[in-house]
Amino acid sequence: MSEFAVIGKNLPKPDAFGKATGAALYIHDVEVKGMLHARIKRSERPHARIVSIDTSKARELPGVKAVITAADFSTVTPFGFHKDHPPLKGDKVRSYADEIAAVAAISEDIAQAACDLIVVEYEDLEPVFTVADAMKEGAPIIHESKGTNHVEDYDFNHGDVDAAFAEADIVLEDEFELTFVNHCCLGPTCMIAEYDLNENLTLWSPTQIPFLLQRDLAECLGIPATKTKIIQPLIGGAFGKGLDMYAFEPVCCMLSMKAGRPVRLLFNREEEFRYTPTRQPVKGRLKTGAKSDGTLLAREMRVLLDIGAYVSWGVLTPVVGMHTNSSLYRVPNVRYHGEAYYSNNPSSGAMRGYGNPQATFMIETHMDMLAERLGIAPDEVRRRNANRPGDETPSGAKYTTCGLPECIDIIARESGINAERERTDGGPIARGIGMASTLNVAGGARIYRSDGCGAIVKVDDFGKVGLVTGATEIGQGTDLILTQIVAEELGVPFEDVRIVPADTDIKPWDVGCHASRTAFIAGNAARMAAGQARDKIVLHAAKMLEARPEEIDIREGNVFVSGQADRSLPIGKVVRAIHFRGGGSIVTTEAFYDPPNEMTDAGHKGNISATYGFGTQAAAVEVDTETGQVTVKKIWAAHDVGRVLSPIGAEGQVEGGISMGMGYALTEQLIVEEGEVKNPTFLDYRIATSLDMPEIETHFVETIDPEGPFGAKGLGEMGSVPTAPAIANAVFDAIGVRIHSLPITPEKILHALKEKNRSES
Repeated sequence: MSEFAVIGKNLPKPDAFGKATGAALYIHDVEVKGMLHARIKRSERPHARIVSIDTSKARELPGVKAVITAADFSTVTPFGFHKDHPPLKGDKVRSYADEIAAVAAISEDIAQAACDLIVVEYEDLEPVFTVADAMKEGAPIIHESKGTNHVEDYDFNHGDVDAAFAEADIVLEDEFELTFVNHCCLGPTCMIAEYDLNENLTLWSPTQIPFLLQRDLAECLGIPATKTKIIQPLIGGAFGKGLDMYAFEPVCCMLSMKAGRPVRLLFNREEEFRYTPTRQPVKGRLKTGAKSDGTLLAREMRVLLDIGAYVSWGVLTPVVGMHTNSSLYRVPNVRYHGEAYYSNNPSSGAMRGYGNPQATFMIETHMDMLAERLGIAPDEVRRRNANRPGDETPSGAKYTTCGLPECIDIIARESGINAERERTDGGPIARGIGMASTLNVAGGARIYRSDGCGAIVKVDDFGKVGLVTGATEIGQGTDLILTQIVAEELGVPFEDVRIVPADTDIKPWDVGCHASRTAFIAGNAARMAAGQARDKIVLHAAKMLEARPEEIDIREGNVFVSGQADRSLPIGKVVRAIHFRGGGSIVTTEAFYDPPNEMTDAGHKGNISATYGFGTQAAAVEVDTETGQVTVKKIWAAHDVGRVLSPIGAEGQVEGGISMGMGYALTEQLIVEEGEVKNPTFLDYRIATSLDMPEIETHFVETIDPEGPFGAKGLGEMGSVPTAPAIANAVFDAIGVRIHSLPITPEKILHALKEKNRSES
């Protein structure tokens, strides 16, 4: 029998029935009395000075209640990492996404008509659309106050890299190019702001960082943070998009301030593609040196990042790529150099994996190339270099638990990657199998100076349990696993625990939903609060049952003396006794802060996570050599997640990640030409749909991490990272040519096959 009553069981998500029936309320369903609708007037140029803005006709349109320009933000602080982003632009535009004016009206149509009446006169400036152009001497400067288009450098060195390359029996060096990608959340960007007569600002927002957004908005608008409150309705997808503040948020707030009424700002799908942050496009070069037996000696990665017109979270992705470069597999000598530059393209932000997909694609391509060149099986070259428990990597990551060797073994066995198999159908169809591995932070990630989350547990006099958590549910199943953790720790039925929705006035602080941290950080906080509640109940029950506290147990909602089933009480009766006889309540608060992770030092070294997750995937593909079409037939996934809290939830995370990884590999590309998005619809931007999904076989390696709640690690991002390189390696296995850029389109395959045939003839 399992040692757990709830942990490890397949239980329904608390929000499942509401979502399945349509009863669930997303922000798009929220109606606030007197609500106006907002639209934004955006730039018609990628790079230009603003000569004049004429809003007179917009203000005269019936139904318009407020029109704002940069003049209304004269005392507002620009926001962003480098404080380079004004909410509305009054002197210059730097991309087609730039916000120039905004309107609030009684309907969305009237607000859009008013925006169309706003006349902007421009003085065109020479644009910059590539990093190569941004780097040129004499290039147009996008932010004159900076004096350069160069934003950041990232350097990490460990060991004697040059000597290691000189010693290596084989050295590979290749260039890679990764493209713009959109988050494609089914729920498009939306916000409601209400500024009332008491000068309180209430926001309904699908943000992933409610407390940080509360602070940043107050700072930007110049109002006290104590006067702001953020309510989070159900979130229709996030994937990192909600990790920053964007211009539309202070704009929406200012419209409410000016109009004196609540204002809703909702993006349509085209705006979602054109004006929300992207995954960073990367041009990279990877150099790998190894011994003849495949043992890694050195790795050098160099990347150039286009971060767009303004600095957002995208500028920090090289920090993650740097850790992947030095910490995925045992590699004693590493060097990393990254450069980020402004351009007049869309700005890049945080997206699932956050720099890890780009770095892993390069590394795992080289691991396969090493295996091929050295005549070693692809699983074996990975196994020989696999990280193991107790390792400390060159960048300072300390692996307390590590199931990477087991993941490799499972995938090699289940996929049959080394077995004899049919390579073609006798016609144009070529078949191949490829594999790839990954690592990811899984125990918090020290991005901020403090990493923590609070939890409040209340047990009422019927034995029902309410949990108020600082954590944010973005569809990943946080509410499910936190409910399981509290139920298990308290010894009550799963259905007797409920997550209590709360806003920033009530819920305890949390740094935000990012970096696969929620299960670990919020899970520990919830377990600690539930444990404290349990201790209080046990102490009082011991008196009622005339037993010692250490003899008391709680299971299935009953408090009893161990081994004496006849000496028991319902948990509700004990709580009622505490209420009416003891004069107290079972309301406990706890917080889990600052696990054994640390900020990186000036050289970018540090154990940034309390624990790390690992995984390996294999993909079986068919390639039509006449059309270049790739069909993924099956994917095998094995992931080290510590203890599996919810098998069905964990499988869902991996399968969702694989879907994103398939899109990254084969179809997804935000086409940006001269700063303008050319495919802003799902008709032209292709994500992997249910019809594209292959059979998926998922395995979990339970390493039982000592720091995690019941031994669990985070899983959120891992499922998406190794999929693209596994597919790319499978394509090579099928047709014998490598594609070093994503997505792997039919055109690229046909071109590569043509070049291969030409070189062989």
